[in-house]
Amino acid sequence: MCQLCAFSARFHSDENEAVPTRRRVLGASAAAIAAVVLASGARNALAADGAPTSLSAAQALDKLKAGNAKYVSAPQVCAADLVHAREHVAKHQAPWASILSCADSRVAPELLFGGTVPGELFVARNAGNQTDTHTLGTLEYGAAALGVPLIVVLGHERCGAVAAACDMVTKGKTYPGSIGPMVQAIAPAAQAVAGQAGDFVENAVKENARQNAARIMQQSPIIADLVKQGKVRIVAARYDLDDGKVEFLG
Repeated sequence: MCQLCAFSARFHSDENEAVPTRRRVLGASAAAIAAVVLASGARNALAADGAPTSLSAAQALDKLKAGNAKYVSAPQVCAADLVHAREHVAKHQAPWASILSCADSRVAPELLFGGTVPGELFVARNAGNQTDTHTLGTLEYGAAALGVPLIVVLGHERCGAVAAACDMVTKGKTYPGSIGPMVQAIAPAAQAVAGQAGDFVENAVKENARQNAARIMQQSPIIADLVKQGKVRIVAARYDLDDGKVEFLG
């Protein structure tokens, strides 16, 4: 059974079992669901065979920083042994960091953190690195089911989605289809830094990363509880397209 199927099965078991049925889960509060997911031994049951990473959040963050330094100074040595890596993780994954990044084609977390191999990073991507419902569920699964200790919200230089939000705030621009609501979700970050010294878009990129990192704690009782227990850490960051460096934001 795949890990996601195992995760789902925990919430579709019989009423006689300790895990709630689908009907009972739908009526439960978020806090109650979090308690089920975080119950003793639940992580191993959710993740099926194999142990989670042994790295702490601090160790994972140090590893990301070292990988990015290697990418910046010697990108030619970042090519991964993909065949060996694929075989190694075919039956089990134990990622040590979750990365929420922009969908921009120039921002590839697996590369810019030192040529990580399959099985190391649990990556979610969308325009503007936003914590929508699907992304939040992905991060919850990574933290609660796979035991990922670190979540990084990664914005980047010259982000088109953030620039669009800046134009929406200052110029009243509108956008067609689903692009409009997507950009609107970034507008609070642009509004928060409007008028500040420095480049408006760059300030908004960093603020958007910070706000989305904070939103994970605000909207996910599952992850918030893990953070309070010291099992998960959330950080915001910004990737420089020109020099390849990742800046971790305070």
